[in-house]
Amino acid sequence: MTSQKFCTCRPGATVWLTGLPSAGKTTIARELAGRLRAEGSRVEVLDGDEMRSCLSAGLGFGRAERETHVQRVGLVAEVLARNGVIALVPVIAPYAASRAAVRERHANSATAYVEVHVATPVDVCRTRDVKGLYARQAAGAISGLTGVDDPYQIPEVPDLRIETHRQTAAQSATALHTALKERGLA
Repeated sequence: MTSQKFCTCRPGATVWLTGLPSAGKTTIARELAGRLRAEGSRVEVLDGDEMRSCLSAGLGFGRAERETHVQRVGLVAEVLARNGVIALVPVIAPYAASRAAVRERHANSATAYVEVHVATPVDVCRTRDVKGLYARQAAGAISGLTGVDDPYQIPEVPDLRIETHRQTAAQSATALHTALKERGLA
């Protein structure tokens, strides 16, 4: 009989960063991921755009399709977190009901879940316009842009609210890192 070694690693968790396009969600997630890895944590960044290109390929941007995308990403995050990985999830997730369903999935499996509202005003996001979405929407090339001509339901009581227009990405990552440490998740 062989002996098995069990990992006494830190618990996993899902850290869901929600906010408008160009709010800074992915930037914060990548900054935090580096810090957590340096401390020995197992970390995955499940970027909404990257996940959409493979996990949700072919889905459009109507409400039902956005909700399906959020549920798919939520499932992957929960499975990773349940197995000791910190899943950093920068996904817009514009609808409160979709985010609540993801939170409930985590609660049902007793898996830690932290919702972070990256609360950046639309005018700041429009100025950043990392992917050119706001410019294309203004030119009439696209419609259904979250927070402009499609709704974004602001989280009423997130676990943490980060205002990226008032601090740097490094400061935002530090605030989130501190919150995770306080919860015993980092």
